[in-house]
Amino acid sequence: MLLHQGIGLGAFNALSRRGAVHALYECCATLAWANPVAAGRPYASYTELFARADAVLVTLDETSIAEALECHPIVGVRPHSTHSRAEQCSVWTDDPLMMAEIARSAQVYEERFGFRYLWCSGDRGPDELLADLVHRLDNEVDAERKIRTDELAKITRTRLERMLGPEDGFPLY
Repeated sequence: MLLHQGIGLGAFNALSRRGAVHALYECCATLAWANPVAAGRPYASYTELFARADAVLVTLDETSIAEALECHPIVGVRPHSTHSRAEQCSVWTDDPLMMAEIARSAQVYEERFGFRYLWCSGDRGPDELLADLVHRLDNEVDAERKIRTDELAKITRTRLERMLGPEDGFPLY
């Protein structure tokens, strides 16, 4: 769960450097990403912030990516969940056989590639997660690193959106 939720771009830009790094670290748990994104403030728009966040993320080295992945649970391990931590990127199932197969495939994946499987589900379910996981096992390591980084970018974007809240602000009550 993010501590900074719905703060808006103006408040994010006004945070101290340390506060901005902290808020960003909640979105992608590596200082190698949070520091340069915080240093880019002030951002004139969400689009500008998102572009900077994506640009920095794709330049991260494997050590920094590994740091970021540490905050993502291994899919299929938590009971009834194939959760990737960001609620918008979660898949839930009560099927123990499906969970066992996902957990087994995730373990094979991690052994094959040396890093955790990461997937931002959108509106897709556990069957699609398992199909994606099995399909990605056929990838070459370099191709899979790119896909993993793209998935991390999607999850990070959902967290940034939740941190900022709606671009036009929340309605006044």
